[in-house]
Amino acid sequence: MKKYIFAVVLASVACVFSFAQNSYIAEPNPEIIGADSAAMALREINIDKFEREGSWNVSISADYGIITARLFDGNPLMKAVLEEDEGNEDEDRTVLGVKVQFFRRGVNEFYIMSTRPQPVEGIVKTISLWVCGRNQDHNLSVLVQDMFGRNYELYMGSLGFNGWKKLTAVVPPSPDGEHGIVQQSAYYNNRPGLRIVGFRVDCNPMLARGSYYLYFDALRVVTDLYDLEYHDEDDMSDNW
Repeated sequence: MKKYIFAVVLASVACVFSFAQNSYIAEPNPEIIGADSAAMALREINIDKFEREGSWNVSISADYGIITARLFDGNPLMKAVLEEDEGNEDEDRTVLGVKVQFFRRGVNEFYIMSTRPQPVEGIVKTISLWVCGRNQDHNLSVLVQDMFGRNYELYMGSLGFNGWKKLTAVVPPSPDGEHGIVQQSAYYNNRPGLRIVGFRVDCNPMLARGSYYLYFDALRVVTDLYDLEYHDEDDMSDNW
């Protein structure tokens, strides 16, 4: 009897551990984020491939270090090719490199900001970015603005890994169309959408010393374009 109970407990623990592992490695499912209707047209689209020099600015407090950025030839080998990019792979050749030279340890952060906010059509479900880290436990967040221009930050993940890794942030739906990140409103439907402003790296104070290198590629979103794709041709546009 004791052996039977022990076997049942062991099997249960194994199932829980397996579920925890699968939950950890699985990416967020855009189909169930804010899904209040069966009518969705989800598309994964490029926001920036990091191919244009000078389109991103970097900054850090002058008390804590010096930061520079430039483009480098390279690409994550595991990055999926989107339908819109098929046949044009040779146009995606560079990544954005960021170098920080810390003066001293401390609680600090640095920013990678777009020269102008990147607008996204539709209702954004997830924001993803390929990042090449150097196995230091700093934290990356994406900075966004909703349709009213209100600023929010979404946690993307720790940079404590080597090589390329895809980090994804979920955009939580507004509970009532007024609070939280509002991307669509029945009262102001002439300016829907979300804007990506940039990124912030919050440094681990014990690791913020010496030189730190970071590389970005393939800023993408999964967005719901249902209202745009199935808009009636004879419907009026409320922008007057």
